[in-house]
Amino acid sequence: MSKTRFIGCVAAKGGVGKTTSAINLAAALSYLGKSAILVDANLTTPNIGLYLGLPIPPVTLHDVLSNKNDVSEAVYTYRDGMKILPASIALKDAKKVDANKIKSVVSELYGNSDFVIVDSPAGLTRETLCAIKSVEEVLIITNPEMPAVTDALKTVKVCKELGKKVLGVVVNKTNSKNADMPMKDIEAILEIPIIGIVPEDRAVKFSQVRKETVVHTYPKSASAVQYKRLAADLSGVHYSERAELEEKGFVYSVLRFLGFKD
Repeated sequence: MSKTRFIGCVAAKGGVGKTTSAINLAAALSYLGKSAILVDANLTTPNIGLYLGLPIPPVTLHDVLSNKNDVSEAVYTYRDGMKILPASIALKDAKKVDANKIKSVVSELYGNSDFVIVDSPAGLTRETLCAIKSVEEVLIITNPEMPAVTDALKTVKVCKELGKKVLGVVVNKTNSKNADMPMKDIEAILEIPIIGIVPEDRAVKFSQVRKETVVHTYPKSASAVQYKRLAADLSGVHYSERAELEEKGFVYSVLRFLGFKD
């Protein structure tokens, strides 16, 4: 197996779709034939297990950090080769672990997959910094609104100060009807390129209700296509959007809205 890449999805502002991006990026990499392990590094309020229908896994990242289990015992196969390393949702477990150990645990995943995607906690807390330190590269997740972009700028500066390679920005929940900030203005403020633009998409919420990724559940949706495009760019895999979008159009959209299409 080639060198494992450790990529963190980071956002100082909560609610920008960071965890959704981490989950669907890992799913998209798997979809494109790359092996990926998704790590929930949010030790206080983890969501990945809940999101994917594994709310109380037998062994979690917390157990590994507490030296109760080996990291291999806490990694679960989701689907299509995608794997997850969930954290415990129990508050008592969060109080017992040392976030500084995240880096050593994550490093043990080297060689087990092409990519390790780390979902960091929101904010710029000590827990978040520990998650950032566990990776080599980062994606900055934000929304096209000034408060989110301002917080993203802080995140960029912190990541660079920690010596991490900032791959670019992923702008979530874009909608031309919502007076979004222009993409060129976001790039000018952050001084890093936008490498992913994910539209506001009802398919994301539908997939969450089904406790699945939008990439797997609604593979032809606008958001799923953009996550696959991002994954292709990061992995160097050829990806044709035409094949994914050929069915789209007014009729297809109506059928999907009515529930007759995925």
